[in-house]
Amino acid sequence: MAGNEWINGYLEAILDSGGAAAGGGAGGGDPKSAVAGAGASSASPRGPHMNFSPTHYFVEEVVKGVDESDLHRTWIKVVATRNARERSTRLENMCWRIWHLARKKKQLELEGIQRMSARQKEQEQVRREATEDLAEDLSEGEKGDTVGELASYGTPKKKFQRNFSDLTVWSDDNKEKKLYIVLISVHGLVRGENMELGSDSDTGGQVKYVVELARALSLMPGVYRVDLFTRQVSSPDVDWSYGEPTEMLCSGSTDAEGGESAGAYIVRIPCGPRDKYIKKEALWPYLQEFVDGALAHILNMSRALGEQVGRGKPVLPYVIHGHYADAGDVASLLSGALNVPMVLTGHSLGRNKLEQIMKQGRMSKEEIDSTYKIMRRIEGEELALDAAELVITSTRQEIDEQWGLYDGFDVKLEKVLRARTRRGVSCHGRFMPRMVVIPPGMDFSNVVAEDVDGDGDGKDDMLDGASPRSLPPIWAEVMRFLTNPHKPMILALSRPDAKKNITTLVRAFGECRPLRELANLTLIMGNRDDIDEMPAGNANVLTTVLKLVDKYDLYGSVAFPKHHNQADVPEIYRLAAKMKGVFINPALVEPFGLTLIEAAAHGLPIVATKNGGPVDITTALNNGLLVDPHDKNAIADALLKLVADKNLWQECRKNGLRNIHLYSWPEHCRQYLTRVAGCRIRNPRWLTDTPADTGADEEDALEDSLIDFQDLSLRLSIDGERGASLNEPASSDPQDQVQKIMNKIKQSSSHAHPSGIPDGSGAGEGDVKSHSELASGGVNKYPLLRRRRRLFIVAVDCYGDDGRATKKMLQVIQEVFRAVRSDSQMSKISGFALSTAMPLSETLQLLQLGKVPPTDFDALICGSGSEVYYPGTAQCVDAQGRLRPDQDYLLHINHRWSHDGARQTIGKLMAHDGSSDAVEPDVESCNAHCVSFFVRDPKKVKTIDELRERLRMRGLRCHLMYCRNSTRLQVVPLMASRSQALRYLFVRWGLPVGNMFLIVGEHGDSDREEMLSGLHKTVIVQGVTEKGSEQLLRSSGSYHKEDVVPAVSPLTASTRGELKADEIMRALKEVTKTSSGM
Repeated sequence: MAGNEWINGYLEAILDSGGAAAGGGAGGGDPKSAVAGAGASSASPRGPHMNFSPTHYFVEEVVKGVDESDLHRTWIKVVATRNARERSTRLENMCWRIWHLARKKKQLELEGIQRMSARQKEQEQVRREATEDLAEDLSEGEKGDTVGELASYGTPKKKFQRNFSDLTVWSDDNKEKKLYIVLISVHGLVRGENMELGSDSDTGGQVKYVVELARALSLMPGVYRVDLFTRQVSSPDVDWSYGEPTEMLCSGSTDAEGGESAGAYIVRIPCGPRDKYIKKEALWPYLQEFVDGALAHILNMSRALGEQVGRGKPVLPYVIHGHYADAGDVASLLSGALNVPMVLTGHSLGRNKLEQIMKQGRMSKEEIDSTYKIMRRIEGEELALDAAELVITSTRQEIDEQWGLYDGFDVKLEKVLRARTRRGVSCHGRFMPRMVVIPPGMDFSNVVAEDVDGDGDGKDDMLDGASPRSLPPIWAEVMRFLTNPHKPMILALSRPDAKKNITTLVRAFGECRPLRELANLTLIMGNRDDIDEMPAGNANVLTTVLKLVDKYDLYGSVAFPKHHNQADVPEIYRLAAKMKGVFINPALVEPFGLTLIEAAAHGLPIVATKNGGPVDITTALNNGLLVDPHDKNAIADALLKLVADKNLWQECRKNGLRNIHLYSWPEHCRQYLTRVAGCRIRNPRWLTDTPADTGADEEDALEDSLIDFQDLSLRLSIDGERGASLNEPASSDPQDQVQKIMNKIKQSSSHAHPSGIPDGSGAGEGDVKSHSELASGGVNKYPLLRRRRRLFIVAVDCYGDDGRATKKMLQVIQEVFRAVRSDSQMSKISGFALSTAMPLSETLQLLQLGKVPPTDFDALICGSGSEVYYPGTAQCVDAQGRLRPDQDYLLHINHRWSHDGARQTIGKLMAHDGSSDAVEPDVESCNAHCVSFFVRDPKKVKTIDELRERLRMRGLRCHLMYCRNSTRLQVVPLMASRSQALRYLFVRWGLPVGNMFLIVGEHGDSDREEMLSGLHKTVIVQGVTEKGSEQLLRSSGSYHKEDVVPAVSPLTASTRGELKADEIMRALKEVTKTSSGM
């Protein structure tokens, strides 16, 4: 805290002010007497009854906890004030500001304590429930282990420690594999050469990390191609290279079998405004566009790789790896769409940042969210945890102290679930991602090989015997500051940020005379031209450093060059090593500490903060000392010890060089691929099941992926779900109508020339022919979707107070049909889909009411995305001729799903909150992948984000939504939703999302927001929905709609006036025109 020199002047001024207020009686020249007497002598001008001691408040509140950086500008004004009275007034105002900040800080601390207390109670409840639920399938001895593991807060029992013996270390034996790996890092400026690190807050160490990781992975045996996805930026404000669609990083492993697509590539995906560079906080509404663009590239590349190395079969990604919260959100959706494993690396975490900022007391939670979009970032991280198989961290501290703050991860529950999985015991749908520590690698290509057994000598040869022109320019730039450049060099390299604690280092150096006499101090603090033009925080640090140099008279002993580039950094390390110096990282908290590894690779012993990643690094390398960053004496002592004791210096140097291979990229990638190989690898079974065109149906001897699941389909048929008999007499049930039509279609398809047009009555075998038959001349084995060039999806949520669909929904469907069919060219290439929260039975009843044949739709997405049907398609008809859902889709979304677990947990949560009477089961709307409840009282139920938080804490990963005018609560699998169902149609049948047109109302179900973003075109039909379920989506303090949906988008248009086909067509043409300019 007390890190800026102006504090001393501030304190002196307050003491003087206190003395003057007392007429000098407090001892204006004696600070001690002023401090002692300030309480009695300094009375507030607001009245004698309000005695206020500015000195007391300064010492007790500011120095002990309030961050002073936001007061610095006011202090500058105080110093510049010449008038004594005005100066005194400003000082008093500052004191009151301090008092306000201190009070606010204490209030925030209290709120934090209350949140933690509530969270602990919730965790205790979760553990009790887990003990009950998870003990059912275990033996008596195992039950005791489970109870003890969940209840204990101490060290886990040995039997629950992770066992990695079943993992085979990745080796050259895997070189025959041809793996495709996808990395995602959305924000910042990413390119392979001349990286502009530090050009802004989004272009830093993460950019360097992901580029080097992509290169290193592509060189590993068995890896054929690595794609690094980032955002394409075609802006005049940045270099043209960031607008290139692809950039090759390297050609891949030397033992790879050629191939034009082998190697590592940067793939830039456009999203959001094409001509602007956008900060990461503003990218959130455009991430769905990024997902759709990335999905299209992956599918194209998978087919290309299939031709090259996959023997004609598409090569889907082996893993999708998201870096940071935004890329984690993207990776979770891509993983769900492709059904491949996902890996997450957080880099820095939102909850940790929120806590740190709130502890400063300078900003409210609302202000923090407005500035950093922190709540949307946290939700992105939670969504990534939901989908991730594996989370890679740099340190153990990141797991225990940072990820432990998240709803989606509990280290104790994760251990128990892992143990049950290993035993083959059901987890009832509960899941926690596995977290492993794999330290980042380092690129040693710029490191001059050091002799491990050497003594590091050679400085005289390097400096005295060489021509100045032969030395690296940065050496001369550093040495010009130093009176005696031959002394050992203490090197610190970081940006001038208060968190890096550089000022404490300078104080430690300045106040330790033996250290000053023995060594020089070199500070590499970024690049600067004019301190006054730098951000306020950086300028404050640099100004303080310069003042400290002057205060301790360190001229000739401290170097602080103004400029350096990335290529100079290895040379700076080399110079410090030649001077037998020491590298120090005194940061208050260091998440990892890559500079420590770089220093060790150049033969430098290290001194580092004891807070964070350096603990793991020094343990592995055994090449330095840890210190308390707040203790300047400890810092000075550690530096002096290493510099003065040559034997210790040599030992640390040798240890660092000997162990540095642990942080090489090959070692990192070996551990990485070993861990990924341990994930449950899953791919869609239907990859090669669908022929390229309809004419190939009969001649291609391809296995029908649905045959093996015939028994499952019978159980999952619509009537089978409700236990209805298949031999019931004819009725008016729409499903029976469909059954009759399907039976007639099957019968007519066996005759040469069936005749007749359906009249809806089902009478007469020769009188029934479906709409799809009229179009194609027979029954299609596969849906016509794969032949469509456009798809119009009607997803209006028009429901009455009872949750039943209104006639408005039918009217929208009919007007959309008229609008599209009014254009003969568009009609020929277009298909239709209906997306709804209703079950199939109610959907068919609605269509029957409007006399709309179900076969007019290529797809019916029912149950909030839990089922997909293809009317008029042979594969969606069971043995009795009744509609059944796409079985491949059911397998696709079944990952981590437990119907009973979701149903029972929701019931327990409602009972625990005393709102069990607010909901009751809706059996008619349930299916194998949808749990539905009637909402009796919307005022008593929890919002979606509150329910999702509590389900996550219990290890249940689900998709929840309120729907049908807030009369239903539906829970579907994590990978199921109405928006993800559209991506499934793209992946399964090849219809690009960009060729889809979504028709929605002004309001709708709580999942409506998810559907509005993406590359599809959206038409909002005005005046058809008066209200929806959105009010139950988020509680106060959560993220906002504008963090999910762009406020203005060329991909969205609205109708005007009455609901007419002409107006819908006008809106369709408008959105087509505006989107074409993207």
